[in-house]
Amino acid sequence: MLHGRDRELAAIDGLLGRVRAGRSGTLVLRGEAGIGKSALLDHATEAAGDMRVLRGTGVEYESAMPYAGLHLLLGRHLDRVGGLPDAQAQALRAALNMGGRLGEGDRFLVGLAVLTLLSDLAEERPLLCLVDDAHWVDGPSAEALLFAARRLEAEPVAIVFAARDADALEFAAPGLPELRLRGLDRDAAAGLLAERATDLPRHRREEVLSAAMGNPLALLELPGRGGHGPAYERIRRSFAERIAELPEPARRLVLLVAADDLGDAGVVVRAARRFGASIDDLEPAEREGVLRTTAEGRLEVRHPLIRTAAIGDATLNVRLAAHEALAEAYLERGDECHHAWHLARSVTGPDEHVAAVLEKTAETERNAGGNASVAAMYEGAAALSPDQAERGRRLAAAARASADAGLPGRAIELAARAEADLPDPIARAELTLIRATLADEQDRTRDAHRLFAETAASVAALDPRTSGYLYFQAASAAANAADFAALDDIVAEGTRLGVPNASHLRALSRVFAGQNPLADGGDLAEGIAGLRELMDGMSLCYAPRDRVRVGMWHLMIGDVRGAAEAAAALERRFRDQGAIGLLASALMLRSRTDLLLGRHREALTGATEGARIAADTGQHRIRVYLDTVLAQLAAIEGDEERCTELTEEALARAVPPSNVHAAAARSLLDLGLGRYEAALERLADVVAGPNRQGAIAALPDLVEAAVRAGAPERAREAADWFGGWAAQVGRPWVQAIALRCAALLDPGDAPFSRALELHREGGSAFEQARTELLYGEWLRRSRRRNDARARLRPALETFERLGAVPWAERVRTELRAAGESLADGQERDDLAARLTPQELQVVRLAAEGLSNREIGAQLFLSPRTVGYHLYNAYPKLGVAVRAELARLDLA
Repeated sequence: MLHGRDRELAAIDGLLGRVRAGRSGTLVLRGEAGIGKSALLDHATEAAGDMRVLRGTGVEYESAMPYAGLHLLLGRHLDRVGGLPDAQAQALRAALNMGGRLGEGDRFLVGLAVLTLLSDLAEERPLLCLVDDAHWVDGPSAEALLFAARRLEAEPVAIVFAARDADALEFAAPGLPELRLRGLDRDAAAGLLAERATDLPRHRREEVLSAAMGNPLALLELPGRGGHGPAYERIRRSFAERIAELPEPARRLVLLVAADDLGDAGVVVRAARRFGASIDDLEPAEREGVLRTTAEGRLEVRHPLIRTAAIGDATLNVRLAAHEALAEAYLERGDECHHAWHLARSVTGPDEHVAAVLEKTAETERNAGGNASVAAMYEGAAALSPDQAERGRRLAAAARASADAGLPGRAIELAARAEADLPDPIARAELTLIRATLADEQDRTRDAHRLFAETAASVAALDPRTSGYLYFQAASAAANAADFAALDDIVAEGTRLGVPNASHLRALSRVFAGQNPLADGGDLAEGIAGLRELMDGMSLCYAPRDRVRVGMWHLMIGDVRGAAEAAAALERRFRDQGAIGLLASALMLRSRTDLLLGRHREALTGATEGARIAADTGQHRIRVYLDTVLAQLAAIEGDEERCTELTEEALARAVPPSNVHAAAARSLLDLGLGRYEAALERLADVVAGPNRQGAIAALPDLVEAAVRAGAPERAREAADWFGGWAAQVGRPWVQAIALRCAALLDPGDAPFSRALELHREGGSAFEQARTELLYGEWLRRSRRRNDARARLRPALETFERLGAVPWAERVRTELRAAGESLADGQERDDLAARLTPQELQVVRLAAEGLSNREIGAQLFLSPRTVGYHLYNAYPKLGVAVRAELARLDLA
């Protein structure tokens, strides 16, 4: 019986009930050591009944070994890996040292593989996953499990994490429900003590109640043992005393089990023979409640603090001998990875032999694609290297492997440490490239351009090509940081040194000089020419993210079609590879191009998926950018609350171009709602600010706001500049909007009519409807009511189709003023509008003939969740079977 835990038991039982009903659930239990987390996991195991239960425990001494926790939790079911989609199977094999390679170094694919594997297991019977001491689970395993937990929806899977509640042992699980365990109240504590210590004298009972402070494990362990100090230390000492009372061979067996993360009975028995113990010594350890044998035959300590006590209280020479015995046992078994880890723990200082074993094992793991394990092994080899240069070389290899494994923080730290030990400037430059690239991706653009530039200069004479690439990355990072003075300095330095791509550096400088003519008189023609030159220099595209950058350059010259094609190609590539971390950047480009092309539903779908992926993968800059796409859509629909919510972070962070897009979204909202002065002032601040990347698209809104606010003089400069940009880029849709701006300032049939002709050559239906509205308004004011109605009717149809509520209402007002008698709006039979963005994605792929499993691999969902979305979509679409989807119009 768990005294005083009614609330916690209800939460556990409710979670299990939800899973039995076919829905997923996740819970994070937090609390101090001994507070009852493990007891609640035991209750969950017992209450699970015929559910499948997977249970694992984080081990402090194995927390540096990547994917050790995942291997422990899933080990009995790794025979099912072959049934996963190919990319997922390869990723999980690589992570668990079973062969295979991570596509594009994307660690998040491992999380997707875990999600699919859990879903597959749950197809047979409901599944319960329990992870104790989650704060000690290695980072990659924790990340994969949390990724899967956040994407569980329609699977009968429950995951419960139990984590220590201490600042030094943070287990960050944002977005997951948590339950914080406190000490038992006095009545519950007294009841537990009375049940377990029936013969305790009254005065001693009061001492224990006072000392335990409601900690259940302390209440169980302190009677008869006494002691002073914090509860954690008293409990640990109690376990240490219990271990010390065992016979020496049994103590040695306990130490072997505590020092090993797998608990493989065969390995422990082999090691015991070398360590003065045997399987016969298990009986006294089990009798004293120190060790236990699981249903699967694993040996494990009964509580995580027993592991801490066993290892912490062992003398150094005994602990080293235990690891040496385990190393030999794993070598006999043919497990080189665990052999190397335990061998490394059997020495206390530099040892080239052990370092070489670790490095050799790392090379084997690298050939199999296990980058996270490779990084840890190289780092261990470096720590044991007597020679400084060898230490630097091995740290450099660890940094590269960490970057390939998608562990940016670790890669940056390792690269910085390696640089201090490496004498070769080219090798140091390679490491700086890793550090700076990752810093740029983490929004530390000023740090990035400084690192890039300093390193580029240091290798200019030794390796001009590498230097040129570093200078280009430095210039790009400086531009992203809006540090245009640094950009000019970088370009000047690269040009002076004569790096091979100096012309591209100058072109980049011209691009950003041409982006700010409203304030600094930059040369627009030079900027456009420089951008085109860069786009022709496709040799710069060494990495996938460089190709996303080229797609964004297409937008800067108004080539939305070109950007859309690039986005579609990248999206296909990243989905096929299962590269979920890279997919977010492709969806960033795709959703912006869909928005500019007037494909609002596609923009909503792409931005929604991309924002979720970016949040899951910690790509904050991309997530904020995608929020601004969603904000623009909310602005068009007149949803003020959502638009405001989606733009708050972008405006607060002030990172371009997201902050500019956010301001533009709020201004568009104001414009639609008739708040012209507010729109004008906000946009005027944007174009007068220090960095206006992304402001081009908002200039027509500034022009309209100024004219409607009765301040046309404030619109002319923006209209002239936008017109100049339109002339330079030569895109019909841009020229159409430029003509609309001109017509607002100098109304007439010619500019409006020509604008509509150009709109019909492509671009956004929303922008065309805006032109039709403005033209119709001018015609009505000119008393040409019939002509006005002819322009306003198609505008109304478009705005209603797009859900642009305030804009449609403005058209209705104009039509009534023009003498049109309007009936109540009739809803269109828009099938796609009935679905959520994710349902629409699933249904479209199902209509193409893809299976649930194939759809799940494309959308990074479990097959069961795909089926759940289809089940919800069928009645909305009026279909009963999958085959009927192909005949529906879901455009």
